[in-house]
Parts: sequence; structure tokens; C-alpha cells
Amino acid sequence: VLPVLPLLLPLLLLIAMAVRLTSPGPVLFLQKRMGHQGRAFTILKFRTMLIARDKKHDPVTTAGNQSFTLIGLFLRRWKLDELPQLFNVLAGHMSLVGPRPKLPEHMISDLPCRPGITGAATIAFACEEEVLDRVPRHHLESYFHTVVLPAKRQLDAEYMVSATFLSDLKLIVDSVLRRWDGSLMESLLLDGAFAQYRVDRKSTRLNSSHLVI
Repeated sequence: VLPVLPLLLPLLLLIAMAVRLTSPGPVLFLQKRMGHQGRAFTILKFRTMLIARDKKHDPVTTAGNQSFTLIGLFLRRWKLDELPQLFNVLAGHMSLVGPRPKLPEHMISDLPCRPGITGAATIAFACEEEVLDRVPRHHLESYFHTVVLPAKRQLDAEYMVSATFLSDLKLIVDSVLRRWDGSLMESLLLDGAFAQYRVDRKSTRLNSSHLVI
């Protein structure tokens, strides 16, 4: 990170100025995330959303359920909002490659390593916000917890078993060059797969109601 940071400094300053000039509010978005072995830290991002008066946002972000700033959606799509996390790497909170750090309410297991700026699940779910926008809102949070989060965990776990320096380097290069692989994300939202999810949810509710009776 140290050799690359001076090269990226002009880009960081340019993005910071664009964020500041196109919407009122702070340049950086600070949020509590869970790191290695459940240790919390503050993640740094360029702010991409308008400041909400009620301070509330939907817990699962999609391309259509948030109020983005003038350049916010562009920064999100190109992952430029993640660049300040290089300072999280320098501080030891994160690594360049690893599972993405989760919100406390999205944690389904402790991380066995430092979270990363990019990783196997990051590549597969790079277009997550656009794809999740197709999920009906009343299903969104439940679907995210029961399908998306476990799929991410499995991808990262399988990658970490055989991770090498070269495989990490490939993930970094693929991220920089935007070589996303959205096939898994799309398969999770195929009509048949989503229909099965709804059937399973309905069956679970019926079984619960029978138990109550």
C-alpha cells in the first residue's frame, strides 16, 4: 500500500473534492464493521449517499432503495468509494484481500482472518446492489440473510483453503480491471431459484403456525 498510495493521492483528492462540491455533508462515510475474530473497527469510505434527516437507511442496500448523491452511484459502480480503506489496511484493520467486513447485524460467523478490500465473494457479488434491486422489497432482508450471506461465506471459505500470493494478486488485478464474475449472483436470482426460496419460506411459516396451534 505504501508505494502505491502516493500515486493514488491525486485521485483521492479529486474524488474528495467532487464529493464535497456535489452534496452537503462530510467527504468520508464512517461505519462500524466487524473484523478479525469479532473485533469492531471503523471502516472508511467516500460518502455516496445523501445525509438522511432521520439517520435511517435500509439495512440491505440496493441501487433503488437509497438516495445517492450526484456522483454516488458512479463511485459505487466503479468501487472508487472503497479507496479510503487503504488507510484501514495501513492501520491493520484490514488486508488487501479477504472477506468483506460485515455490519454487526450481518455477521453469521467470526472472521478467521483480517477482512479485505477485495476477495472471492467481492468479485462474484460486485454488482450485488443492481441485482438485489430486482428482489421484492418485502423479501429483500430475509433473502439477503438466508441466501446471499451464506453464499458469500462459502465462497470466501473455499478460497481461503487454497489461497496463495499469486491467487491474491490475481484477485487484486481482477478488481482493478473490473473483471467481475456475476454468474453466481445471477444464478441466485433465477426465477426457479427465487421461486424455490419463496416456497421454502412459505413452508417454514406454515410449519411454525402448526407448531403454535
